[in-house]
Amino acid sequence: MIRIKILLSIIIFSLSLFGTSIIKNETREIEKKILNINKTINVKSIDLMESELDFSYLTSPSMIEFLISQTNKEYIPMKHSKIFLKMNDFLNLESKIVFQNDKNEKTK
Repeated sequence: MIRIKILLSIIIFSLSLFGTSIIKNETREIEKKILNINKTINVKSIDLMESELDFSYLTSPSMIEFLISQTNKEYIPMKHSKIFLKMNDFLNLESKIVFQNDKNEKTK
């Protein structure tokens, strides 16, 4: 009877020791993935802030006037048809232009 209790306690101890090491390794891998994701989030947030700063600087009226004065060309406002609300609209128009160029090359 005592041998069965000792054997049973050794088996339970071994299984719990083995299970603990498996869970610990999986947790360590998950923590590494979380750290990598946090690093990429931080890098992207810094890039976003820099992009917003660039955008606000480059689109300021004084900067636009300065750039226009530097180009030595007459400023011509953009047609409304060249402003796209979606990227798909731009890509569709671009593919049409390429398709028309291909037709023109075939006819020449």
